[in-house]
Amino acid sequence: MAHDTDEPIELDPTVARNAPELAEQIFGAAVPTAEKYWDWLAGPAVVRGLVGPRETPRLWERHIMNCGVVGECLDAGERVVDIGSGAGLPGIPLAIARPDVRITLVEPLLRRATFLQEVVDDLGLDVTVVRGRAEEPSVIECAGGADVVTSRAVAPLDRLARWSAPLIRSGGRLVALKGSSAAEEIATHAAAARRVGLERLTVRECGTEVLSTPTIVIIGEKTIAAKGRGAKNSKPRRHRGSERG
Repeated sequence: MAHDTDEPIELDPTVARNAPELAEQIFGAAVPTAEKYWDWLAGPAVVRGLVGPRETPRLWERHIMNCGVVGECLDAGERVVDIGSGAGLPGIPLAIARPDVRITLVEPLLRRATFLQEVVDDLGLDVTVVRGRAEEPSVIECAGGADVVTSRAVAPLDRLARWSAPLIRSGGRLVALKGSSAAEEIATHAAAARRVGLERLTVRECGTEVLSTPTIVIIGEKTIAAKGRGAKNSKPRRHRGSERG
C-alpha cells in the first residue's frame, strides 16, 4: 500500500532528532542531510514497517552513525554496492559521509526499493537504486564490477559471500557489517568464502574514536574473477533483503 511521505508521524518527544556532536566527525558539513535521513527513518520507515518503532531512540548510535563510520574502509572514487539495503543501511549513511564514492543500493522488495528512491531523491544524493536480488543476472549485469560490496544483517557469511562475490571485481573487497560473532563466522565459513573467490578474511573495528560500541566488519578480498560473471553458470537463489531495526 502506498504511503504519503508527508504523513504526520507522532514521535516520542524524548527522542532526539538533532545529531550528536560526534556525528560531525563522521558526516562533516553533511550533518543536516543525516538529520533529514533520521526524519525518514523515524517517520515513514516506521509507518511502512522498515524500522521497528522501538529503534527510534537509538537511530543515531546504532544505525546512522554505526553505518557512516564504515566509510573508513573506502577509498576515494570507489564504486560501492549495498545489497539487501532495506531502509538504506549502510548505503545511505555511507553516501552522506563519503560523497566521493559512488553508491548503488540493491533491494529486491518493491516497497523498500520505492522508499529508497524517495529518500535518495529527497536528500539529493548521487545514489542509484536497483530493484532485484544480488544474485540475479540482471543485477550482476547492472551493478557488477564493484570495488566494494557491503551489507548489514543480510545473511551468515557463507551465503553472503555467495551473493556478494559475483558483484565484486577481481581485487575488490567485501565489507560486511557484522556483530561480535564476526571472527567465529570467519572460522566457520572461510572455506565457503574461498570457493567463490573471497580470501584474506579479517575483522576490523570502525569508529573506535566516535562510537561507544565500534562497528565490526568482515573484510575479504576478491582474488579471482567470478565464473560467467558470477551468475550465468548457476541458478539464482532466493533470499530476503533484511528489515532494518
